[in-house]
Amino acid sequence: MMNKIMKKIMYALLLLMVSQLAHAKLEIEIIQGNAAALPIAVIPMQWNSSDPRPETGVAEVVSSDLYRSGLFDPLDEEDMVDRPIDAESIRFGTWRLLKADYLVIGHVNDAPNGNGYDIVYQLFDVHTQERLLSQITTVGYGDLRFGAHRVADAIYHKLTGVPGAFSTRIAYISATGIGNDQDYKLFVADADGFNPQAVVGSPEPLLSPSWSPDGTRLAYVSFEKGNSAIYVQNVSTGQRELISSGKGINGAPSFSPDGRFMAMTLSYTGNPEIYVRDLTTGQKRQLTQHWSIDTEPVWSPDSESIYFTSDRGGRPQIYKVAAAGGKPTRITRDGDYNARASISPDGERIAVAHGRGNEYRIAVVDMNTGRMRILTPGVLDESPSFAPNGSMILYATREDARGVLSAVSADGNVRQRLILTEGDVREPARSPVIR
Repeated sequence: MMNKIMKKIMYALLLLMVSQLAHAKLEIEIIQGNAAALPIAVIPMQWNSSDPRPETGVAEVVSSDLYRSGLFDPLDEEDMVDRPIDAESIRFGTWRLLKADYLVIGHVNDAPNGNGYDIVYQLFDVHTQERLLSQITTVGYGDLRFGAHRVADAIYHKLTGVPGAFSTRIAYISATGIGNDQDYKLFVADADGFNPQAVVGSPEPLLSPSWSPDGTRLAYVSFEKGNSAIYVQNVSTGQRELISSGKGINGAPSFSPDGRFMAMTLSYTGNPEIYVRDLTTGQKRQLTQHWSIDTEPVWSPDSESIYFTSDRGGRPQIYKVAAAGGKPTRITRDGDYNARASISPDGERIAVAHGRGNEYRIAVVDMNTGRMRILTPGVLDESPSFAPNGSMILYATREDARGVLSAVSADGNVRQRLILTEGDVREPARSPVIR
């Protein structure tokens, strides 16, 4: 009985925000758009392969990606009165009448090496008739959707000046069943919610997924052996390594941007503290030392600092400490509660779960001014995760007592909901761009 009680206590302390979980296929719904979105037409691409045409075409995936960004307004396929596949067949006057500012055309061929497909595409400015992009993206047979995401990345980058982040993946925790009969799984899916795959499953809770900087591995916390333990698992092969399973809390793993170190929360000394482990040698060093709860460490993009959640001031707030050691400094002060920091790729903004009273929303703190901006309207929003280009923030929320994943643009102008046909999900983590 005592072991069960201690297990429940450690489970509660590992993260300040733990909730019931469940899994189903993801779908995307835009719930707030951008009135200034750029009109673009992505023409269905001619299929020149000897293989059967896929149910979802490349152009459809590209259009969906651009639409989800909130910065583009793709023309509906049914409104396309023309279907050019090369520059010579484009009638720019027609597309100007349809109020499209940009036009994407292309075709899909069998790759010359016989091991996949060539996506051949061009991007045009309708008003100047200038060709802005002319590229070939080669992918394997099972990677056509991934290739389409890469095409969308290139178009997004060309038209906004910001690298795209569609060829990324999301990790999230799920559970099926109720009460003591829940079955937990760590899932990985494409950024648009397709191709969900279970990476690991357990009858005991799984927590805190965290991506390696190369996007090939996931760190997570498992209770499968009774006590909490940190594992690192290769997403493709399933091979995994036990990182920490000492007495007490082993939680909140976070890879350094160079992949050499991992920050984590351990309670070797009695209180949860921040530690850093050298992933090559296995050596650990304690970074914080305080009677409070220090948890949820994340690295700055330059690997020089670690941000973490601590209640050393009486309530959970975000603090910063040098990765080499030193005295922590407090970062957040607005509100009663700020936790689960996610740092923007440029290091200039911090997304947090911000609490005031009984409401918890996603907010962003400008590191230059210290000003905080609340981005979401929910009452139980948590676990923010910046996209690798800093444009969107993935987070978990609850609607009608049901967990869903959502995303909000960093300026708060665009919101999306990643709908599940059933059940709940929690603790989303956005991967780096997959090369």
